[in-house]
Amino acid sequence: MKTPATARLPLPTRIRGSAGSVVFLLPMLLVFGLFSWWPIVRSMIMSVQMTNLVTPAEFVGLDNFRAVLDDPLLGTAIQNTAWFALLALVFGYPVPLLMAVVMSDVRRARGLYALLAYLPVVVPPAVAVLLWRFFYDASDTGVFNTILGWVGLGPVPWLESSTMAMPSLVIEATWAAAGGTVIIYLAALVSVPPELYDAAEVDGAGILRKVWHVTMPHLRGIMLITLILQIIGTAQVFLEPYLFTDGGPDNATLTVLLLVYNYAFANTTGGDYGKATALSLMLALTLAVLSAVYFRATRRWSE
Repeated sequence: MKTPATARLPLPTRIRGSAGSVVFLLPMLLVFGLFSWWPIVRSMIMSVQMTNLVTPAEFVGLDNFRAVLDDPLLGTAIQNTAWFALLALVFGYPVPLLMAVVMSDVRRARGLYALLAYLPVVVPPAVAVLLWRFFYDASDTGVFNTILGWVGLGPVPWLESSTMAMPSLVIEATWAAAGGTVIIYLAALVSVPPELYDAAEVDGAGILRKVWHVTMPHLRGIMLITLILQIIGTAQVFLEPYLFTDGGPDNATLTVLLLVYNYAFANTTGGDYGKATALSLMLALTLAVLSAVYFRATRRWSE
């Protein structure tokens, strides 16, 4: 939209100004296109090819997609990914919110508590997983099993059991990622007018009623955003199942992205990058459709 001052400028001056803007933007657009859009285009091309990046690629059309859909492990990977996302939603989604609400009411050392909550995010993910693998030692001398032994419980085969492996991964993932969401909620809580809490206290509202009637309405938009971000993030879980269990035991922690990795790198005869990119595109399309439906369904709630 042209401003009155811009409209009064001569046409050659306006053209030179636009050209200068394009010149400054061009390097950023080239870098963005090279590292963001070109890999997407390349993935689309590879998804219809049979290639291992060594021998010449062969066009196979939709055969890669058919092979992925016919793979019996695909159903297992989808089911495990959905189970991880559900557990993370039930246990991991409320934790940052509760921590932020509690810390927002703390009068002293609030910054220290926020720092402690964010500290796990600073730890490199691979280091965190290796540390928790030590904690999850299934023997009687394991850290968590020792603690359970103090109260007469355990030992628990945390990562060796098909039933316990996925909840164990969710616990570590929640610990590692909750701090970032806590900071987001704390930043949003700063914008809540203190007068609303004072008015609620005058009306005799307790802590729960203040949280429900004052805090939650102001966090509604942020909560809807963090919810879809968590769903997208958990649907792409890879690091925890790869480093903790490598998809075991008995494929109990095999996820969609881990299956993509297996297609590309775990084949001793050469990576099948066509199937890997085909499954990646299927996952990306599913998440895009899910996000579109979610934002349309929650558009009125977020206002």
